[in-house]
Amino acid sequence: MSIIIVGVGGADFSAMEFLDSDSGALRSRSGEAAIRDIVQFVPFRQFHKAPKEALAQSVLAEVPQQVVSYFSMYKLQPPNKPSAKQEQQKQA
Repeated sequence: MSIIIVGVGGADFSAMEFLDSDSGALRSRSGEAAIRDIVQFVPFRQFHKAPKEALAQSVLAEVPQQVVSYFSMYKLQPPNKPSAKQEQQKQA
């Protein structure tokens, strides 16, 4: 699961920025670290004059790594992982 939060308006989003935890692992009040980073927070006010693609890029920026983290944690393989032969043909 990935949680994407877009902050709209001029409110104080410090709690959302805390959940995003870009500066390090998110920790509970008891100090226990989160297993994975699953939250991406973006304040809309930074993008209100930007192209919509800039907002989309920022909102989705961490999702690929979150998916990789999940697959790694559970030792899963991608469902359509290319064979070694396909990889060699792709590189040629």
